[in-house]
Formats: sequence, C-alpha cells, structure tokens
Amino acid sequence: MVSTGSIPGMRIVFFGSPQFAVPTLERLIASSHPVVGVVTQPDRPRGRGQMIGEGPVRALARAHGIPVLQPERLKAPEFLQPFAALSPDLGVVAAYGRILPEDVLRIPRFGLINVHASLLPRWRGAAPIERAMIAGDTETGITIMRVVQALDAGPTFASVVRPIGADETAEELDRDLASMGAALLLQVVHRMQEGSAEETAQDDRLVTYAPRLTKEEGLINWQEPATAIHNKVRGLHPWPHAFSFLGGRRYIILRTSPGGRDVPDAEPGTVVAAAGDQMIVATGNGLVRILEIQPEGRRAMTVRQFLAGHPLRPGAARFETPAPQS
Repeated sequence: MVSTGSIPGMRIVFFGSPQFAVPTLERLIASSHPVVGVVTQPDRPRGRGQMIGEGPVRALARAHGIPVLQPERLKAPEFLQPFAALSPDLGVVAAYGRILPEDVLRIPRFGLINVHASLLPRWRGAAPIERAMIAGDTETGITIMRVVQALDAGPTFASVVRPIGADETAEELDRDLASMGAALLLQVVHRMQEGSAEETAQDDRLVTYAPRLTKEEGLINWQEPATAIHNKVRGLHPWPHAFSFLGGRRYIILRTSPGGRDVPDAEPGTVVAAAGDQMIVATGNGLVRILEIQPEGRRAMTVRQFLAGHPLRPGAARFETPAPQS
C-alpha cells in the first residue's frame, strides 16, 4: 500500500508524447492535482513534407501555460535539474516512448505510475495494442502500474478489461483505450492521495512482449490463414499498414474481412473473385475479402472504385509475396 498521508493535491509532472496520452493529460489538468510540468519527446519531422512540428501533448500543455521539457538525454543535468526544481509529488507516464532511468524515478516523492494499454503482464513493451490485435486476442485493457527500471515490470494498481471487436482496427482500439486509461489513472491518483492505493506484483510466468512495429512487418504472407492476414491488416492500421504486390506494384490493404471456403487449386494470393464490391483472395487457409485498398502514392479506394480502373481477371491475377533480398 502506498501511503501519502492525504496530500491536498499532488504536484504532478506528466510524461507523454502521442495522441494516446492526451486524454490522460486533459483529465489531470481538470482535476484537483496541479500539473506543474510536462515532459515530452523533442519535436520531430512530421507528415509527408517532414516539417518540424510540435506534438499533441506539447500543444495541450502550452495551451494551458504548463512548462514543457523536451530532453534529448534523460540523464543530462540540463534536464534533471529543472525537473527536480518542479518539486513533483508524482510522475504520471502515458506513452512517453522512452525508458526512464533511475535518476528520473527517484525524483518524485511517490515515484512514477504508468498508463499501459494492455492487461499486464501480457504485452509488455512499445506496441501492446497492435500486438494484441495481430495475435488475435479477443480482449485487452488498461493497467496502471508503478514504473520501475525493468520494462513494464512494476507492480500494478488497477486494471480494466475491454473486448476487441472482430473487425475493429488498432486505431479505433487506441482511441477507446486512451479514454479508459485517463479515467482509471485519475482513480488511482485519488487513491494515492488518500493513502489507500494497493500494489500487486505481476506474475512473471505470464509475460509476453510487444516489440516496436517495423515497416517490413506489413508485408502480407498469403500462405498464412485468412484470420491471421485479417488480424495483421487491422492491427497495423493506421501504421505501418499491411501491404502486398500485384503486377509488380505495391498496394496498401486497408480493410479486410475473412470468410469463405477454399477454392480448389487456387494458390495463396490468387484473386478468385473481382467484380462489383467483391475482391476475394485465396490464402493458406480460407479466403480474405478486401474491402478497401490504396495504390501506393494514391488515395484509398473501395473495391468497387478500384476495380473500375483496375479490372482483374479471377484466377489469373495474383498478389505476390516477394522473397527477402539477400
């Protein structure tokens, strides 16, 4: 149990970077706990033009007049000194994107707690939402945990379960979990303020890891079952997206639906139907219906729009999985 001695309002420094972190920061700003500082990653090039722009967390902090720190090195005195000068009671982390060193962890009086988008100890790491979806999990959730040096290994304070829809994407799940995490985080902060927060050790026997996504993972292997391909498509939406090659051109596969029996003699990747709203592709086990597709460098299209300008002959057209280059 964490005893804070009933502090009237804990001074909080918030660590976060992407849109997922915004609802939590909004809830903290509206609470009785003063947010005395925000730590977010340095501004990076964004979008197709690669223009330098501020992230959503920094924009929200500036709008509320909250001091912002954007360290390149978390162990550097030029960060640690101003961070300590904020006299934080508690640090709150939501998708900050970097591992915090011990020098940072020991500054807030009551340490740091994290909003993690999985039911720990399942899916520790950088991409828990996407990995759960790619694996075909039917539920996930939010866990509030204490930040320790080991990756997402600290004791937990609370969790909430959320089912994963069979056809929803990682983008949709991310948005919902961000809101759920903000509400749960505030409950835990209030318990810490009252001295009633309880911590539970994770069961290390149940650990799985969610490594960071790479662009190369988006390549579809049509030898895989239809359900696995469908899970990859939705798990990698909106980044880096699943993709394949047809006639030597690269296509991003945005939306799919699994279903249908195998077509005899159809090699995986073969387009077995292509008319109207239907584009059906054979896989290693079952069929995949492509619902939305995007030629590289062009806009996203429904199948009907795509086939109007790209007629395909069923049985002859085939999505390819190029062999890795040596």
